[in-house]
Amino acid sequence: MVPPTMRAEVADSWRRSVAAGVRPDSGEPPIGVTPDEIQDRRQGHPLASVQPLLTEVLGPAAEDCGAMLAIFDQTGSMLWAYGPNAARRRVEAIGFVEGTRWDEPAVGTSAPGLALLLQRPVSVSGAEHFRESVQRVNCVAAPIRDPRTGLVLGVLDITGGSNVAEPQTLAMIRAAARMAESELVQHLTATFAGPVTPVPPVTLRTSVTLRTLGRAQAELTLGSGPQARVVPLTQRHSDIVALLARCGSGLSGDELSVLLSEEELAESTTRAELQRLRRLIGKDLLASRPYRLTAEVRADWVEVEECLARGDLARALAAYAGPLLPRSTAPGVVALRDELAEALRRALLTSGDAGLLGTWTRSSWGADDYPLVRAHLAALPRNSPMRPLAESQLHRLDRELR
Repeated sequence: MVPPTMRAEVADSWRRSVAAGVRPDSGEPPIGVTPDEIQDRRQGHPLASVQPLLTEVLGPAAEDCGAMLAIFDQTGSMLWAYGPNAARRRVEAIGFVEGTRWDEPAVGTSAPGLALLLQRPVSVSGAEHFRESVQRVNCVAAPIRDPRTGLVLGVLDITGGSNVAEPQTLAMIRAAARMAESELVQHLTATFAGPVTPVPPVTLRTSVTLRTLGRAQAELTLGSGPQARVVPLTQRHSDIVALLARCGSGLSGDELSVLLSEEELAESTTRAELQRLRRLIGKDLLASRPYRLTAEVRADWVEVEECLARGDLARALAAYAGPLLPRSTAPGVVALRDELAEALRRALLTSGDAGLLGTWTRSSWGADDYPLVRAHLAALPRNSPMRPLAESQLHRLDRELR
């Protein structure tokens, strides 16, 4: 049960952790990158260029407070760790080692996973951690973004004892993340201006993953394992790839133009965007006449739909990281976003499950969902510690809607 005094963002994370099937008494975290793969993953990651700087700047501070400095990639896998031997031994006991995954669906509530999900600096102290074995440490974390696209490249974290929970630690790690982003501007610009690396060919057997849920702009991953190539997409390219992934048989230029804009969009404009997209992801992946993706694309919203089709509402809700491309105004994307959210809402209303309804209504996208807030309150037992919070939420909406 979620303690009634717990901070709202942490309580929301606990509910998502339960919905994802994480156990408070679970053992060590899962492996995200094997020892054989980790060196390749480090060398191919954009944060490799700023890792020495971060270690130089934050390393002494971590040593002074007997804590560990860790850098995670965008999947929540720990790629680098630095700290004194005593601190390393202490965190090794909870599985906090290079290669392990610390995203929320893997280990429940933790600062790295929460910073990755909320995309902002966070702190998680002691008993706020979902897994019992991790409740002996405190941690603060901040995301590091690609300065060109705004997409999160990874997370910077400090984990240790009680002194890590001080407010100045969070301020320090936030400043270090901004410093890393400033350094990345120069590195990525120089890299972009250098020789063009040929895009590997894509075949029908290539693994292609599209992430759109809760993200302002989509991320396309080509391939798997250490050789995978992550391609951040612009807003327009995000819209195009999402629409083509939904319409597997393809779309004509006219059809795509209508789905991309409510205003009359010239086919030449759409064609120019598609040419730029082809240069970015490779000509083998994007075919024309009609425009279509040549490999099977695993979109994150499909997992939500499949879970709903199986009647597994808890996993569907855990997989739903937020509205699909929430900033997009493309009519086709808006329809896809609304269709997915409405399917989840209907399933939640039908279930009457107080825990799952609470997960929705305490999220940033469900906090103002009046019908589900009412349903959540109706589903709560009279003696539930969550009832005062739900009543307060409903009263707030009543005042605003009135």
